[in-house]
Amino acid sequence: MASQEPIIAMHGIVKRFGGVVALNNVDLEAYPGEVLAIVGDNGAGKSTLIKILTGVYQPTEGKITLDGKPFQMASHSDAIENGIDAVYQNLAIADHLTPAENLFLGAELTKSIAGFTALDNKRMKAEATRVLKDRLGVQLKSMDVPTESLSGGQRQAVAIARAVRHDDLRVLVMDEPTAALGPQETARTLELIKALKAQGLAIIVISHSLDDVFEVSDRIHVQRRGQCAGVVKTAETSNEEVLGMIVGTKTAA
Repeated sequence: MASQEPIIAMHGIVKRFGGVVALNNVDLEAYPGEVLAIVGDNGAGKSTLIKILTGVYQPTEGKITLDGKPFQMASHSDAIENGIDAVYQNLAIADHLTPAENLFLGAELTKSIAGFTALDNKRMKAEATRVLKDRLGVQLKSMDVPTESLSGGQRQAVAIARAVRHDDLRVLVMDEPTAALGPQETARTLELIKALKAQGLAIIVISHSLDDVFEVSDRIHVQRRGQCAGVVKTAETSNEEVLGMIVGTKTAA
C-alpha cells in the first residue's frame, strides 16, 4: 500500500430509503496506489455505497473524511471537484460522437475566431490522444470515427480517459468494468486498472468476477445484506473464503 493514510474514508455509514435500511454501519477506506474491490450479491448495498462515495446520495447517518478532514458532498459535482469520479457499467458514452468529443462532453474546449466562439476540435483531439496514450497506454487507429464503432474494451478506455483527463483525479470508482467484455478485452481493461494504480490513484472496483478481483485488487471489501461482512487482503485470502463471506458461511479472520 503506497500510503498509510486513506484519501477518503467512510465511518458508520447508514442509508435508509423510507423503512428500508440499505446500508447499516458500514466503514470503508480508500488509499492512494491501491485497488480496493467491493464484492457481494445483488442487494448487498454495493451500489448504494458507491453512490454515497461519489456524492449521488447523502448518508442518513455516519461521516466521510477526505485527507482526514470532515467532508460533505451535496452532489456528484462536489465529488468531481474534490478529485472523486466514477465510470459506471453503462459507460454513459454518446455513441454517435468521436472519442475526443466524448472525452470533452459537457466541457468542450473553445477558441475565438473573429470575435466568435467556436469549438476547438483540433485541440480536443490532440488532448484526447495524449490522455489515452500517456495515462492509459492506449492508441486508437482513428480518433475520427463514431465511438460506437470501437470495441467494448476501447469504449471502456474512452470512458476511463474522460475521468482521468482531470489532473486532480484521486479516487476512481469503476462499476463492473469488465462486464460484457471478452477474455482479451477483459485482460486489457485489467491492465488499464493496474496502470492507474501505478500512477497513485485510489481505485475502487465493484465486480461480480472474483477472477478479475483477485487479478487486480489489493484488498477486498465484502458487502452482505447492507453490512460489511469483512475486509481482507487479497494476497492473504482465497476465492473460497471470499465466496463464504458473500453467502454468510465464513467470516473474515
